[in-house]
Amino acid sequence: MIRALLIDDDDELARLLREYLASHQVELEHAATGAKGLERLDGTAAIDVVLLDVMLPGGMDGFAVCRTIRETRPDLPILMLTARGDDMDRIVGLELGADDYVPKPYNARELLARMKAVLRRTRGTAGSSDVLEVGDLRVDVPGHTATLGDRTVPLTSFEFRVLAALARRVGQTVTREELAAAVKADGSNAGYDPSVDRSLDVHISHLRQKLGDDPRDPRRIRTVRGVGYVLVQPAQTHARP
Repeated sequence: MIRALLIDDDDELARLLREYLASHQVELEHAATGAKGLERLDGTAAIDVVLLDVMLPGGMDGFAVCRTIRETRPDLPILMLTARGDDMDRIVGLELGADDYVPKPYNARELLARMKAVLRRTRGTAGSSDVLEVGDLRVDVPGHTATLGDRTVPLTSFEFRVLAALARRVGQTVTREELAAAVKADGSNAGYDPSVDRSLDVHISHLRQKLGDDPRDPRRIRTVRGVGYVLVQPAQTHARP
């Protein structure tokens, strides 16, 4: 059973969605405002995934809620729901740490598929059940954690997927298209999304900061201008091309 929290002020939509999801082993809880949603997340019963509308009443929109959740729950999957269909909304949501977005009006079946895909990514799958070590950096894919020496690196799920994609091909250039596809639902090229591509630079910048890389002279994650990024092998970190 998946336990999901819908934060949306549309009571009728919540009712219909709860009925549909219940037949697919998903228990849906509903909060009509961002404040109530955050209050629910502080409760004792665990929530597996958050479905978060951008337009919310009460003075706290979905972006603010997403930012607040990420401060304390970096690994909790978040799907943003937006009626605007605006690339900037999607990009801002992803930059704040959302794992995916679904434009309104959406098909409940598609929402369920995306929810399960996000959970597969964050929980790890059989095909990605490994631990990747790059010098003092350790990326535990099934555990969804990254450590640098003895220090745990707090990453959003989006940042973690980018780092895992780079670590799988350490020393090689991973194109922007490949990275954008890697963080999408099924990790295939079919999941490529231009708006995800455009937010990559921000996520790479955050990753560098968290890994202690100098943004003016990065030695751990280097930019291959116009192509993509490469996670550098330790022996290469002191040698510039």
